[in-house]
Amino acid sequence: MDRMFRVLGFWTGIFAVMFYLGDMKTTSLLFFGQTGFFVFLSYLKLTERMYIYIFGAYLTIFFVGFTYWTTFMMIPGQSVGH
Repeated sequence: MDRMFRVLGFWTGIFAVMFYLGDMKTTSLLFFGQTGFFVFLSYLKLTERMYIYIFGAYLTIFFVGFTYWTTFMMIPGQSVGH
């Protein structure tokens, strides 16, 4: 299970670099933070159950944040910079 967190770190790192190259600095910093978080967790040698609990908590926080952002922060029909 620890290797899957390294895989998650790898892919979030790829996304972070792509966001950085696309001039999305804030998003790239968020993804670099996630990369560090996943790689750090992968070397803790936790039990598989604990990795599942951490991943479930991560998904819960992501979905709550994403739902909040899309419901209250985005303005329908508004395009930024285009």
